[in-house]
Amino acid sequence: MPEKVTMDVLKQRLQARKHKLTTQRRTVLKVFIEHPGEHLSAEDVYGILREQSMDIGLATVYRSLDLLAELGILQKMEFGDGCSRYEVGTMTPDEHQHHHMICMKCGKVFEFQDDLLDKLEKDICKKSGFKIVDHQVKFYGYCRECQ
Repeated sequence: MPEKVTMDVLKQRLQARKHKLTTQRRTVLKVFIEHPGEHLSAEDVYGILREQSMDIGLATVYRSLDLLAELGILQKMEFGDGCSRYEVGTMTPDEHQHHHMICMKCGKVFEFQDDLLDKLEKDICKKSGFKIVDHQVKFYGYCRECQ
C-alpha cells in the first residue's frame, strides 16, 4: 500500500537524499498536498501562491520543482503542449504510476488508474530479457464536455 503523502513524509524523503526542507520547498510542496490529483505547472503553483499572498518568485518555484522532480518527490510530466506539469511521485519504488487522458481541446488531464499492461510487460521481459521498471501511457482525445 502506498505511503500517504504528508509534509513529514516529504521531509523524510528530502533528508534521506541529504537536502533540507527550506521554507520555499515547504511552500511549493504544500501546494501539491492541498491540490491532490492535480497536474500543476510552475505557473499554476506560482499563481496559487500569489493568490495566498505568498512572497515567492517564479524562478524559485521553477528551481524547487526541478529539484523535487530530480529527487523523485514530484513526477515531471510532458503532455505534448510544451508545458511541464508536476504531481507527487509514487511513494514506493515498485509502484507504477497511473496513466493519463489528455483532452486535445480544453487541455484538461484526467487520471486512469487501471494498469492493463502487466501481462504485456511480463511477455516483453520474458522474450527480450529487458527488465522494465516503469511505464507511462497517455491517451489523447476529447473529454465529455468537449466532444
